[in-house]
Amino acid sequence: MRKRFDSMQAAARAQPFADWPARAARLRALKRMLVENRRRFAQAIARDFGQRPQAETDLAEIFPALAGIRHALRHGRGWMRRRPARTGLWFRPARAWVQPRPLGVVGIVVPWNYPVFLSIGPVTDALAAGNRVMVKLSEHAPGFAEAFAEAAAQHFDPDVLAVVMGGPEVAAGFTALPFDHLLFTGSTKVGRQVMQAAGANLTPVTLELGGKSPALVAPDAPLAHAVDRIMTGKLLNAGQTCIAPDYVLLPRPRVEEFTALARDWVGRHYPRLAANPDYSRIINDAQFQRLSDWIAEAQESGAALHPLSDAAPDAARRLMPPLIVTGAKGALAEQEIFGPVLPLTPYDKLREAVDHILARPRPLAFYPFTGNAETLALLLGTVAAGGVTVNDTLLHVAQPGLPFGGVGASGMGAWHGKAGFDRMSHLMPVFRQARLNGAGLLAPPYGARFRMLMRWMLRL
Repeated sequence: MRKRFDSMQAAARAQPFADWPARAARLRALKRMLVENRRRFAQAIARDFGQRPQAETDLAEIFPALAGIRHALRHGRGWMRRRPARTGLWFRPARAWVQPRPLGVVGIVVPWNYPVFLSIGPVTDALAAGNRVMVKLSEHAPGFAEAFAEAAAQHFDPDVLAVVMGGPEVAAGFTALPFDHLLFTGSTKVGRQVMQAAGANLTPVTLELGGKSPALVAPDAPLAHAVDRIMTGKLLNAGQTCIAPDYVLLPRPRVEEFTALARDWVGRHYPRLAANPDYSRIINDAQFQRLSDWIAEAQESGAALHPLSDAAPDAARRLMPPLIVTGAKGALAEQEIFGPVLPLTPYDKLREAVDHILARPRPLAFYPFTGNAETLALLLGTVAAGGVTVNDTLLHVAQPGLPFGGVGASGMGAWHGKAGFDRMSHLMPVFRQARLNGAGLLAPPYGARFRMLMRWMLRL
């Protein structure tokens, strides 16, 4: 791994600037790699999970990844251009601009839950910015990691895109490399460790972490629509989504109706759930056991469980049926759930719901449901989150023109489209002095002329 990094870094230093034809060629190679391996990637992911439908991989991974590449190919040449900057009055006729430049070698740490999109997406931004990329894939999705590594080797020079596989020790060594930028997607706990490792090399980081992303149903919101969109976002990939709605804040009188509508929704969209091929499994035994323990802890603490399906949990197949919990306590109320368990938190006044969110770490996503302009203005003006989708869930992450990232405990920095290009570039400020200029008038000795000019300069 160190030898590969050293070789890549040497190549980046020898050729520090890639022109647009070179960058576009790399992006087209990435697109070919994805299109040619679409089914292979989906089949590998399905084996890693035990069951995940091709449709979910196409919808939640292949589609946004391809959209991101197309967006970069369409706009990347423009992003590269120097950006004129205003020159101060006293420095004219000099000129100033910002020149985007590649950073060099970018490291990307990919999680197991959406391994296509969360590898291809950041790689797209890094290549568009003219960088070389090393990718560390998750050991919890070994089938995909192997397929991706083989595909990358077939389509890329290893000094342009290289793939690293292995467990926690490999990951620790990877994040300790002196990258020019390091992007990590994963838990807040591991994100702190990544930031500490990167700090030893003064490597700048982008951290896309997690947290408890709330959905807030305002009193005026049509409940059937809110249930439909919240359950869609929650049960995609069986809830194993970093921006899934983690819990729902809703008016107290509507809790029973929400639960009934949610059960009806599951029955229509996942009939005969125990044998339904469209419902994903939990990734591994450890995650299944964690969810089971948290549910048992909540029940022992007095929470009420509301199954949304007649199917029973099946540890052998890692089948975790969807579940609503009221009165949740313990880990379900405090930690990111990352599974098909949805706590409902009732409120009596809207301000109580807002204060509930504000009393906790800033979430990665926020999903307000309201048709009232004043209510929406209040919510967007008080709740800070990594990203927001109004009257739906998840969809802000699928927009190449919107940055994607967290804030506070849910992350720092953002990628996607131009935001990702800028994040993985050095935006180098340039000031070009004019041949005829007045800089010499301010040189020592500081006499009467200097004092006169300073009076004018300080006045303006």
